[in-house]
Amino acid sequence: MSEPPEIRIGTVDREKALEALSQHFSEGRLTVPEFDERSASIASAMTRGELDKVFVDLPAAADTSRKPVQLGKSEVSADTGGGGVDWAAVVMPLVIFGSLALFFLTDFDQKWLFFLLIPLAGALLSAGGQSTKKKKKKKDR
Repeated sequence: MSEPPEIRIGTVDREKALEALSQHFSEGRLTVPEFDERSASIASAMTRGELDKVFVDLPAAADTSRKPVQLGKSEVSADTGGGGVDWAAVVMPLVIFGSLALFFLTDFDQKWLFFLLIPLAGALLSAGGQSTKKKKKKKDR
């Protein structure tokens, strides 16, 4: 690093070092005992040089060019007919607000029926996306 090793460090520096060490651990470069030992060294470090000693045999920087994995999120491909737009995410809020508007603004004896539009639209939108995926799998076979 560009700073002299005798420069004192603060809590923020220790936290960043622990995050970097955790990243190395999650990528399998350290065993549990090594991680525990190095974490203790980071927690007790007072200078930049003491922190540098912890990372001497590890790569300088973790590969940050990789895109982080987001669980529960699905990518929308351009061949779904919408040019990459997730229509379910666009239409569902409109259906919900439309149902509320119809409920409050109409003079209909059985207004609760408007709320059945919400699960109906959800089922239609989700089924439409899955049928195209099934067709693609059949074509690939």
